[in-house]
Amino acid sequence: MSIRIAVGQFNELTDEKLRFAAQIGASGIQMNTPILPGEERWEEADLRRLVEKTEAAGLALEAIENVPVHFYHKAMLGQPGRDEQIENYCRTIRAVGRAGIPILGYHFMPNSVWRTDRAALGRGGAGNTRFDQAVVDSFENVEDLRQFLPTALGHRTAMPLIGKGEAVITEEQMWDNYAYFIRAVLPVAEEEGVKLALHPDDPPVPMLGGVARLFYKPENFFRAYELSEGSPVWGLDLCLGCCSEMIGDKKNVQEMIEFFGPRGRIFYVHFRDVQGAVPNFIECFIGEGNFDPADVMVMLHKNGFDGFLLDDHVPQMDGDTPWNHRGRAHAIGYMQGLIRMAQHLKAA
Repeated sequence: MSIRIAVGQFNELTDEKLRFAAQIGASGIQMNTPILPGEERWEEADLRRLVEKTEAAGLALEAIENVPVHFYHKAMLGQPGRDEQIENYCRTIRAVGRAGIPILGYHFMPNSVWRTDRAALGRGGAGNTRFDQAVVDSFENVEDLRQFLPTALGHRTAMPLIGKGEAVITEEQMWDNYAYFIRAVLPVAEEEGVKLALHPDDPPVPMLGGVARLFYKPENFFRAYELSEGSPVWGLDLCLGCCSEMIGDKKNVQEMIEFFGPRGRIFYVHFRDVQGAVPNFIECFIGEGNFDPADVMVMLHKNGFDGFLLDDHVPQMDGDTPWNHRGRAHAIGYMQGLIRMAQHLKAA
């Protein structure tokens, strides 16, 4: 297959979303943390209904990204009860595969995605999200940090925050937890033919809320790749925005594509960007961030990527919907033009 567009980052499969995807010229969709029955795992029948509804609209359900954090927070933290959660995660993998969904995206951030401002002004007054480490560091009461956590990726109570003076969860502890988790789930994913796509940390900093992060720099992805021992189902949901947020900004984007692309380990891409990098960055429209989108699209082609692109986060434009239809239409149109440009250059 060739590089293509999917519409995604929604948790309910409505007729309107399917029509939007078809009208804008996408070939498929992706869902993020879909609202489904179950507090511990998902079942095949519920996932199959999503596939059937998508296919009835002439589209492919390319991937599901993320189970709720509370499905596997004990596994991420190495807490009692992790084996039960890992068993349920494996049952979810089986359900995903048997429902006909080829990719399950995941992250390994126990306290998830942080933003210190969700309405920072960008180009023309558009609303963007921002992260500023100085804002986080200014709070003494750990519970005040909860305002920076997401509301739609699982129960907030499952997302740990450790106060100053308490024992933190170190990076090596998190590596032990990741190794334990990935060695348990990869064989099941291989049996079911489900690709597991790892998302970078967002924001990519070594620690937040007293919990270490792992996937905040390219070297740590290389370490995880080695842990996978060549499993064909281990790979990346390569969020270009997160790579651009890392120290070194656009250099990380190139390094990640050139390492993982030829190895066939980029399963799909979040095509977005930011201005600045940690400790302080703001999201933005494609084309006004740290990297040149045309260069990156050509780079993806040259390095063998043949998966789907997703708009991911987009600015909030005036008069837009909560899901940002206008912002997404802009991003998708931009990506479609870049894909055609890269195809033209390859044929020339």
